[in-house]
Amino acid sequence: MPFQDISGQHLAKRILQNHLRSKTLSHAYIFSGPKGSGRKQTAMTLVQAIYCQERTDDACGECVECRRVAHGNHPDVRWIEPDGASVKIEQVRELQKDLSYRASASQKKIYIIDEAEKMTVQAANSLLKFLEEPGSDIMAVLLTENGQALLPTIRSRAQWISFVPAPPKTMADTLLQEGIPAPLALPAVHLVAGIAAARELSQAEWFAEARSVMLQLARESLSRKTVAAITAQQKLLKGTLAEHLGTVLDLWILWFKDMVQIQFGRNDDVVYIDQLDWMSKTALTKEPGFWVAGMEQVMEVQKRIRFNANPQLSLENLIFGIQGG
Repeated sequence: MPFQDISGQHLAKRILQNHLRSKTLSHAYIFSGPKGSGRKQTAMTLVQAIYCQERTDDACGECVECRRVAHGNHPDVRWIEPDGASVKIEQVRELQKDLSYRASASQKKIYIIDEAEKMTVQAANSLLKFLEEPGSDIMAVLLTENGQALLPTIRSRAQWISFVPAPPKTMADTLLQEGIPAPLALPAVHLVAGIAAARELSQAEWFAEARSVMLQLARESLSRKTVAAITAQQKLLKGTLAEHLGTVLDLWILWFKDMVQIQFGRNDDVVYIDQLDWMSKTALTKEPGFWVAGMEQVMEVQKRIRFNANPQLSLENLIFGIQGG
């Protein structure tokens, strides 16, 4: 995949292509940015560009070397992902052993560690020793959502490349042009950082159901709290959406934000645009602070659930805590 096919991230792509043109590639890079921002795609393209037989500052995507990288069978490229919840020291040691003797005509050896922030302390320290004595024929690319979580000594030995979230409007325009309905495209682009992730989310079979259930809960929690609690239990906690509870709560936060937007006459910024009629009537029955407080309550529930609070009890407290009519 050529760099131009990666959506956004113009600064990151320009830096990497300049390094390729001037033959000043770093021995180590940290690609830091939110999930869906294109870190992994960019790493793939950088690796392809290094080996590409047709271009010097980009990947053609068609030559033998580019295809080998894309298919995951290039002999000089290693992708490391967490083994369970973490990247373990055994994985780093195996990587070091592998790279110490493996060689091919390409000369350059590259390893990519995905979710590098999940390295155990032992794995990170082992990797640090590897980075402290970089070989001219070895390059590292660390992919992470939170580069600050890496050891300071690792950060100081690598070139930092920042990946920023794509603007929601830009992503929404793209998805709408592709034929994805606005009711699904608009919330999706506010929940992820890149167009590929937004497209995947908006097309997921469960996402439309999650949106529908959230809207039902939003309505019922304002005036029919007992019914809302039953809806939460039957359609959310005990149904197929149980594993997507976090997304449903994110969607609810967007709904509360919409109610604030409507309060201030910013209807063009509303996410649930197909619900504008009833939301407008409802929004104006309360003060803006009411909707802001609701948003904060949902965020507090998210925090509690992350710390292993009981989801059913947390949702019921949220529903009965919203001071509806």
